[in-house]
Amino acid sequence: MKFTSLTTRRLVLGLLGAALLIAMLFVLMRSGPLAPTKVTVVQASQSRLTPALFGIGTVEARRSYVIGPTVAGRVRAVAVDAGDRVKAGQLLAEMDPVDLDERTAALDASIARAGSAMAAAEAQRRDALAKRELAAINARRYVELGAQNFISAGAVEARLQEQASAEAGVSAAQANLAAARQDQQRLSAERAGLRQQRANVRLMAPSDGIVTSRDAEPGSTVVAGQAVVRVIEPASLWVKARFDQGRSAGLAVGLPAQIVLRSSPGAPLSGKVARVEAVSDSVTEERVVQVSFDQLPGSLSVGELAEVTLSLPATASAVVLPNAAIKRLQGQTGVWAIDATALHFAPVRLGQASLDGQVQVLEGLQAGSAVVVYSEKELGASSRIKVVESLAGRRP
Repeated sequence: MKFTSLTTRRLVLGLLGAALLIAMLFVLMRSGPLAPTKVTVVQASQSRLTPALFGIGTVEARRSYVIGPTVAGRVRAVAVDAGDRVKAGQLLAEMDPVDLDERTAALDASIARAGSAMAAAEAQRRDALAKRELAAINARRYVELGAQNFISAGAVEARLQEQASAEAGVSAAQANLAAARQDQQRLSAERAGLRQQRANVRLMAPSDGIVTSRDAEPGSTVVAGQAVVRVIEPASLWVKARFDQGRSAGLAVGLPAQIVLRSSPGAPLSGKVARVEAVSDSVTEERVVQVSFDQLPGSLSVGELAEVTLSLPATASAVVLPNAAIKRLQGQTGVWAIDATALHFAPVRLGQASLDGQVQVLEGLQAGSAVVVYSEKELGASSRIKVVESLAGRRP
């Protein structure tokens, strides 16, 4: 009896151990490291995409002006302040002219003296012309008398010499007159240059605009080209936006744009691509685009951040998947596809993508194929999977 009872107890313990082992194996296979990986699945569909590009930019002025002197000098007065609206030709600031007025007055006096010299040279020319005419008449008369032997040959030669001397006098007078005219022209050109310099000390607005900064105060010394006042044309404001080079296919002038200013997130503005810069940023791998407003808002500040969305033309019908389903495996781009037999990695060639997370699959997948979107952990060709509606923290 004792032997039978011991055998029974061993059998019961063995059965309990086996049941416990089976239970542990069941738990491991259901929720432990040997459990199948939970995944969410989507079926590839045939559809058309309306792709879009998204970028961040800042508001800038297409036409901005740095108003400053053409030569170094001291600021005499500044007539405007930041935020003022100005008209074309309005005085913005004035530089100290130093001795420009005195130099102009001195040149005016020199020009007047040159005019007197030119008048004297003209009188000398007329006098030389009269002497030449008289010498010519006398020479002709003496030549006729000499031919008739009424006077000596020496007297005739003397009159001819007087005529040649008168001709030389005319040439000298004309040269003096030309020199006087050139001197007057030179002085007039110098005076015009001084007057231009004098005009340049008055810094005028080149067009209607808004003063964005006042960079110098009266009494400050500035160098040539240094800003005293900065002006922009408010009608020329646009957004300088940047877009990822890898997603910039289809970027072109004229694309419609939606602009959301940081100051007005709930009021998107319409616009279009005005210019695509020929030089991209090689450091950030971005393309630079200028986006104009269809209608400028009432209040807009230069330097304000803006979000820009560009709408591209709709694509042709193609297989479409969520972008989250696209994976990289051993340098290849593809998806984890599920067929009747097993899980396998299918390399694909992608097309354009939309901002709502959809991407075109041009090659490598058929419409209706089941594809893994999210998984609990990394998948492999031998992974066991379990399709669920959703994962914790993920939407199917």
